[in-house]
Amino acid sequence: MMYAIAQNPGNGAAMIRMLFHDCFVEGCDASIFLDPTPFSPTPEKLSPPNDPSVRGFELIDAIKEAVEAACPGVVSCADILAFAARDASCILSKGTIAFDMPSGRRDGTFSNASEPLKFLVPPTSSLSALVNSFVVKGLDAEDLVILSGAHTIGRSHCSSFVSDRLQAPSDINGGLAWFLRSQCPADATRAGPYLYEAGCKMTLRGLYSHTIF
Repeated sequence: MMYAIAQNPGNGAAMIRMLFHDCFVEGCDASIFLDPTPFSPTPEKLSPPNDPSVRGFELIDAIKEAVEAACPGVVSCADILAFAARDASCILSKGTIAFDMPSGRRDGTFSNASEPLKFLVPPTSSLSALVNSFVVKGLDAEDLVILSGAHTIGRSHCSSFVSDRLQAPSDINGGLAWFLRSQCPADATRAGPYLYEAGCKMTLRGLYSHTIF
């Protein structure tokens, strides 16, 4: 992970996001990695919340290949993803975020694109909808804040913010609004520029301590 993040810091953000998108659906079972098969032609990987925004599959493949060479048939893909996200949060925070990560997860064998739609709420959701989505998983508003803090890593398309946030009436801090508008054109499209977030002031410790893993 140190090498991958040195090549592209976004690789760390990708691991953290991928872990959440895997675990929040039906537990940490690596089902997000499964490709289409005759038995399951539309897996989670192809679900709208994941395709095409979730990335980092090639990095996981490379890690899995190295692990298999050292100890074949021992470490699950689910554990590899959990360890990668743990290490990414530590590296990106320069060691501020460091915690033990238990092992022993088993890889799932079935994946369906309808499942992420049940649990991964869209960014347009209300606060009550977001809180309720966490309550279903045995989590609370504090866990929601912790997970939301993870979004201070990485980048997002300007088009995700301009029309309904930056160009719409809101109570956003005036200075922050000016800065964000200076980064994004008013006619931003999906193929346009990114809005960078440089912060790393988050922790995943609280989320990892719950039974969804």
